Order: sequence, then structure tokens, then C-alpha cells
Amino acid sequence: MFMPFKKKTSFIKTKFDTLSQVDKVQFIDDDVKEIVVEHKSGFNMVEVLIIIIISIAFGVAIGCSVSFFKQEYRGEKVSSSLQELITVYNNILDDYYKNIDEADLVDAAIQGMLSSLDDPYSTYMDEENSQVFNETVNGSYMGIGVTIAINGDGNFVVREVIENSPAQKAGIQLGDCLLKIDGKSLDKANFNDVASLIQGSEGHSLDLTLARDGEEFKVSVNPSAIDFVSVTSKVYALNNGNAGYISISTFAANTYEQFKKELQKLEDKNINSLIIDVRSNPGGHVSQTRDILELFMKKNSILYQVQFKDEINKVKDNTQKNRNYPVVVLINSSSASAAEILTAAFKDSYSDTTVIGETTYGKGTIQTAYTLSDGTSVKYTTEKWLTPKGKWIDGKGLTPDIVIQLNEEYFSNPIPENDLQLQKALDFLEKERNTSHD
Repeated sequence: MFMPFKKKTSFIKTKFDTLSQVDKVQFIDDDVKEIVVEHKSGFNMVEVLIIIIISIAFGVAIGCSVSFFKQEYRGEKVSSSLQELITVYNNILDDYYKNIDEADLVDAAIQGMLSSLDDPYSTYMDEENSQVFNETVNGSYMGIGVTIAINGDGNFVVREVIENSPAQKAGIQLGDCLLKIDGKSLDKANFNDVASLIQGSEGHSLDLTLARDGEEFKVSVNPSAIDFVSVTSKVYALNNGNAGYISISTFAANTYEQFKKELQKLEDKNINSLIIDVRSNPGGHVSQTRDILELFMKKNSILYQVQFKDEINKVKDNTQKNRNYPVVVLINSSSASAAEILTAAFKDSYSDTTVIGETTYGKGTIQTAYTLSDGTSVKYTTEKWLTPKGKWIDGKGLTPDIVIQLNEEYFSNPIPENDLQLQKALDFLEKERNTSHD
């Protein structure tokens, strides 16, 4: 499923006015909150044109698992409406007085169809945006693993080096100035220029010229696939035991594995309660959300419901795994789609859940994404999702049990001590909720 994001400055731009991940995928706009329920690839543009029209005309239902396949159009009988479109398409190619680019014509047809749906979540993405989108939902990208900032002198300065990344292995350190890439000076360059140079080096060694303590030096770096870290955790010691804290920034294709690993770390430290933070989480793969929920819910618990036209399917926990310690879920107005599915499931189907924060975004539809053979993508809404109790929260969101907002002190200094929502969760678990259990 995909989630909508409220129109606002993107998280990356807000957080780093002059700081950016040099690896291109980090330029993604956070204004498009979505959940991916299905992601297909391998169609050529003409095939997708035909498939989309057939889907619209005959209501072909799309499944709810991530899959990658290619479907050939074999000339099955089509409706008269589809035949008219094919006829117009062929006539324009044959008879229009100027030369027509076939790909451009198909592009326009696809965009026109998606626009006619009057659905902000049904869109056509060019190759560049498609790549960013795919890298984000897949949870990995091709790069060297550094974050850079522009200092007062206009130089690119390394502000972060990802652990075990090509950059770290090459000896790049915090504070190094990036001067050249493959001999090309970065003087007057911008972040996009740097990202393009690195992205274009896939499969090839990259020669970087840097400066450290006034001395220039060169290193060779081999860009490789780097996993996004979408899950982080820590332990808070309370008077009545240890409270675990897990933050989920997005539901990428590898989020469940990261979550399971971090949860095990916390449980190894004998936590007796857990805070799950999905604030500003835009969503992602619904399958990842389902897998995470199955770690907590009892077998046959309803996790969420999916509605296609008048048919409703209840998605239930099919595993024997479950937990019973208190869980607090932190949400805000930018928690959307998959984050809302997780919150609603805990609220409706887990025996001991308290939700703290602000009313969520309210995205109750599911989209299917297709990557085309030319690198572009289309996505369009295929289903609605409902809470375990059958409510559709689209445009309404989920209301927390305890409403509390962040203040200006946090925004000017975003440390845990100034995070009123987190502090309320800790206070609740320590004083208002007896976290001891047999």
C-alpha cells in the first residue's frame, strides 16, 4: 500500500538545508506517504497500457504480495472502448503530419488515464523518480555511504560515514572535504551534481580526491548496495523495569528483519514493556507491517482488512508467536498508511496497548506499483484497507488515547529529554501502567 504525505517541506530538506546524503536516493520527497502492497516489474510500455486499460474495464483484482513478473499480451479479445484507443493510437502513429515518438505517445496515454482517475495516489513516475521510489521501498540503494554538508567555504564536508560502507572501508572519515570525483572538480557543484557522478559509477571504481587537515589525498571507492537503516532501538531504565524503544522510520522491504533483530536485542536486556515509534513514518510494504504484527498478536487475531469493491478480506495472524507485555505506540500527523495499519492493529487486536501523540494522517487506500522496462513506473489505487474492527480511517486518521503535542523547545533542540510524547510514554509505563507481570 502507499500512503499519502501531507504537503510540507520534505524531511530531508527540512533536516538538512545544506546537508544531504551524497547517494542519490536520499533526495526523495517525504510528501508522498504510501504503502506498497504489490510491486511488479518487467512490462514494456505498450503492454502496461493494455493491461491498465483491461484492469480498468474489467476490474481485474490485484493480489497483496510483492511479486516480480512479466505478462505478455497475447491478443485476447478486447472491449470496443479499448479497440477505439488502439485504433486512435495507430492512426496517430501512421497519419500524423509530424514524426511521433511512440514512447512519448504511450507516456501521454498512461498519464492521461491515471489523471482521469482523480486520485492523488495514482501517478506516473519518470525514470529518475521511479529509481528513487524503488530504492526507498526496496530498502537499499547504490552508493558509497556518506552524508555530506556544504560548509561556509562552499566545500563538501563528510558529516557521516555509514558503518561497513565502501566509504568507511576506503578510510574516509568525518570532516574530510570532498574535492574531486574521477578528477572532476566539485567547485561550484551542487548535491545533485555529486549524486549524479556517484550514481553513474555503478560497477566501476570511483577515484575521490579529499582533503584532511589541509593535506590532499586520494582513495578508490567501489559503490555497492547499501541498506537503509529503518529501525533503531534503545533501552530506558525505569523504576519498575526496562522499557524498550523501537523507532520505525519507514516500512522498506528489509524493515521486518531489522525490527526482529532489534526486538531480540531489547528482549535480551529483559525489557518488560515496549514503545514503538512510528511518528512521521510514511509507510511502505504492507507485508513488512504484517510480519511485524505477527510477532505480537495471538493466532487468528485480525491484523487489518482489505476491501476490493464489495469484497472484504480479513487478514489474520497465522503464526504461533506472540507477546503480552505493555506496548505504547507513538504517532503524529505524519504517521500514515502502513504506520496507521500497525497502530490500528495494536489498538484493536493487542491486549495491552496505549497510543500516544497526535491524530494520524488518514490514508486508507492501497496502491499497486509497476516498474516498466524503460525504467519508468506507474502506480494506482487498487484497494481500501480497514482497521481490524472494520473502520475506514481515510481522511480522518487515528486518534491517540493520550493526546500530546511537541513544543517549540523540542523543535529547536530535538533531544529525548525535550520529546514530550516520548517522555509521556515513559512516564505512563513507569507510573500509570504497572509493567510487572507474571
